[in-house]
Amino acid sequence: MNKAELIEAVAKTAKLTKVDTEMVLNTALDTIKKSVKKGEDVTLIGFGTFTRSKRKARIGRNPQTGKEIKIPAMTVPKFRPGREFKDSVR
Repeated sequence: MNKAELIEAVAKTAKLTKVDTEMVLNTALDTIKKSVKKGEDVTLIGFGTFTRSKRKARIGRNPQTGKEIKIPAMTVPKFRPGREFKDSVR
């Protein structure tokens, strides 16, 4: 399912227009991104938690040339699914 299909499904279920549903979805996603960027965890009970995680610098290898390259330390987003979500997928 892509974003357009998600918007269509939510609009149909919630009996909203696609435009309103897209605005709500975009606002929710932007808010999650901004919060995680600031270092705040976003927890949606039953769904999961969006967090920020730090990766250490490491040595990698270029698959084309085989040369070693330095991969710098970085901060990345992380998602941990909640128990209810995991159980519904099983």
